[in-house]
Amino acid sequence: MAGFQTRFFISTTGARLYEFTDEARRFVREAGVETGLLTAFVRHTSCSLLIQENADPDVRRDLDAFFERLVPPADDPAMAYLVHRDEGPDDMPAHIKAALTAVCLSVPVGGGSLLLGTWQGLYLFEHRSRPHRREIVLHLN
Repeated sequence: MAGFQTRFFISTTGARLYEFTDEARRFVREAGVETGLLTAFVRHTSCSLLIQENADPDVRRDLDAFFERLVPPADDPAMAYLVHRDEGPDDMPAHIKAALTAVCLSVPVGGGSLLLGTWQGLYLFEHRSRPHRREIVLHLN
């Protein structure tokens, strides 16, 4: 079996989590695969992917706040050691946040559906403050 693959874009408006669970579910359903493994991959170095709670929006807000405190903008005095500053004060911190998370996720498929937990969703975690167009690749085997 060669597998199935699709690409889609998420237009971001700033640093936060953007859910794409419905797109992934639709892809799995349309592929008609009963049992397999879905791989999600983001083709960028300043954002990442997460499996996270999708019921309470406070979880997403708290994650945003935590990562902002963990890795502040480059113009924060605590980040004075940074050398890469070519693309603004959020660029190198975005690369650090992406290095701490993941650019690729795997989700089992059973019965033709994603086997996510009750409160789990798939998210693009945008780490840049200005808008971007992010490409995600979904591959199903």
